[in-house]
Amino acid sequence: MPKFQGLSDYAAAIAPIINAAHVNLHVAARRAVTELAETSGVTPGYLSDLRFTFPLRPVTRAQLAAVYRYREAAEREDGVQEHLREGTLTDDGALRLTGKGMAFIHRLYELHAAAAGRVWAGCDLPGLAGLVGRVLDGAERVPGGALEAVAPPYEPEWATPGVLLFNRLAVLRYHRADAHAAAWQAAGLSAAEIVGLTDGPSRAGIEADTNERAGAAYATLSDNDRETLYDGLLKLV
Repeated sequence: MPKFQGLSDYAAAIAPIINAAHVNLHVAARRAVTELAETSGVTPGYLSDLRFTFPLRPVTRAQLAAVYRYREAAEREDGVQEHLREGTLTDDGALRLTGKGMAFIHRLYELHAAAAGRVWAGCDLPGLAGLVGRVLDGAERVPGGALEAVAPPYEPEWATPGVLLFNRLAVLRYHRADAHAAAWQAAGLSAAEIVGLTDGPSRAGIEADTNERAGAAYATLSDNDRETLYDGLLKLV
């Protein structure tokens, strides 16, 4: 009997594992990243959150709103202004990375590589990164959605398998975020309403719809590949 009963079931099961693996590496690198921010006088902010996007392309405020759909516009703009003051981004109608910002992101990649080498040692990081990459290739990019804004991720040739996996997992989370947004919008809710929605039939229906939408991306993998990905990521948390 298969471990997962269909793609929707798989999407529901692997989502918290993806989140946990992503958070695990962030926590492992936190001290080093905090020291980097203090010594360089740079706020991580959007540079950290969108480290895999800004080196490749500018980000508009509309795209920023899709990525941070549950934040107030004023809060998003405060973050933008902080980066502009520090000289890590410029604004010509879209937000663009400066040389100072790029240098900070490259240092982030180095710190994340070191953290992955410590906490994910002995795991098949190249294999897992390859599987996640295939899922990302098959994931629908909804026009105007968060995934469309952040994918594909920045992957310099010198990036380690741990960094590739870390960033691909981060980007894949936005596919589920878009699926969730599509589900609560289909239910006639706003962002504020879904945040305040308590557990019950409505919430359960939205989660089921989210899993159905998110599960489609995993159709690019075989049953064995899906189990390999699930079991492999579980070892990272």
